[in-house]
Amino acid sequence: MSIKRVMGIENEYGITSAKNTDPVTLSNRIVLAYAKHKYPNINIRWDYDVENPLRDARGFDLSRSDADFSLLTDEDQSIPNIVLPNGARFYVDHAHPEYSSPEVLTPTEVVKWDLAGERVMQIAVSLDSQIYPQDPIRIFKNNVDNKGASYGTHENYMTQRVTEFKNLVSGLTPHFVTRQIYCGAGRIGINQDSSKKGFQISQRADYIEAHVGLETTLRRPIINTRDEPHCDSKINRRLHVIIGDANMSDFATILKFGSTSLILGMIENDFADFSEVEIERPVEVIKEVSQDVDLEKIYSLTNGKKMSALDIQWWYLEKASQYVKSIGIDSESKLVLEFWEEALTGLGNDKHKLSDRIDWIAKQNLITTYIDDKGFSIDDPIVEAIDIKYSEITAANGIAQILRNNNRLKRYLTNEQIDDAIDEPPASTRAWFRGKVLSKFPDSVSAASWDSVTLDLDKTEPLLRISTTDPLRGTKELAEEILESSNNVQELANLIRKNPHVN
Repeated sequence: MSIKRVMGIENEYGITSAKNTDPVTLSNRIVLAYAKHKYPNINIRWDYDVENPLRDARGFDLSRSDADFSLLTDEDQSIPNIVLPNGARFYVDHAHPEYSSPEVLTPTEVVKWDLAGERVMQIAVSLDSQIYPQDPIRIFKNNVDNKGASYGTHENYMTQRVTEFKNLVSGLTPHFVTRQIYCGAGRIGINQDSSKKGFQISQRADYIEAHVGLETTLRRPIINTRDEPHCDSKINRRLHVIIGDANMSDFATILKFGSTSLILGMIENDFADFSEVEIERPVEVIKEVSQDVDLEKIYSLTNGKKMSALDIQWWYLEKASQYVKSIGIDSESKLVLEFWEEALTGLGNDKHKLSDRIDWIAKQNLITTYIDDKGFSIDDPIVEAIDIKYSEITAANGIAQILRNNNRLKRYLTNEQIDDAIDEPPASTRAWFRGKVLSKFPDSVSAASWDSVTLDLDKTEPLLRISTTDPLRGTKELAEEILESSNNVQELANLIRKNPHVN
């Protein structure tokens, strides 16, 4: 398989307000404001019926009695939870507003619909400010509050079920431990509670406490084993990645998803011997890599050799280049390989030249310059404010926003492309059908989820659930004709029955 595969991103955003209102209330406010904006007089519920968050990829189910409450994501918790016209999900996840992007096929598309999610947050906050003008909300695209709490930026990749999970673990662990050198978001503070002074590469590293596991909010693992595929479970699985940082850099997001997708292809095709880079003590090493901002440390491998984080990434890049050459290169793979080499070369020579592409370097440069100019220490509240302000997306003076607008943080999509993605779903996955049905027949959609759309055909008839378990059906190419020719949901349902290949 090439770099193209079904993938998507989920961001839990940091949230606060002028009156320090509790985050659950604030999250409810903005999701409800956006829901009323998009669907003024209707309530389209999220369909939980086919979710199974306690199934473990290692071949067992965690019992509900043993599961932490945070894992019970298949229960309707009466929280604001909407499906958007672009096929995304916008809801309250515990104490945070979360935007889960629609399914896409390329890393560049991930960036496009991820940035659309930022715009959704901005619009939602603006709508909320009209209702609560005395309590303006601020939103941050980050992963830590510097008080001990962490919230996630999760990646999702569709992989082949035939691939043994242990092979995913062995092939991905060294990558996940070391890829932070180009996709870390940077953070002031060492340890979960920031009890030690200093700057580190990753926001999530201190919160990783296990190698492999099911949890996502406690005992967080390098490799998450949740086996909730949202597709045909006999053919595919969904790899749920929880180790990553929230990036403001398009370059970092493209490289994060692109490199991981290529490595998944190598694992699926048994292309490389990943034991060559198997790291001893990976849970400890991920923290050591994060704190090694000069990229000087070397780490012990299980084969007796030693390699730096940069060396390990060069190994992956060499294998990925050979892999792409063997299957035939496409434009997206070419872009990712170029970005990968660009990042590793820069990190090995002069990392500061990458400050317009890599978040942690951009942030570190800003902080270092400010400290040198003003004479502050790194734990000064003003310096810590720079760390937080970098990721603010709902203020004109959010630092990364300013850098983007001045091309000091490179952009790879236009504002027009991003604005279009706020309401337009991706054309090449089932998200197109989900989003377009919601746009055309919002009054007749009773519920929706990743793998179904439920229609209310008539008050006298049972609800009709349309299965969308194949992420590569329901595309614009397959479904546009029947959707355009349907004047109501009854006609749509009849056409789908006659053309089952569409979904």
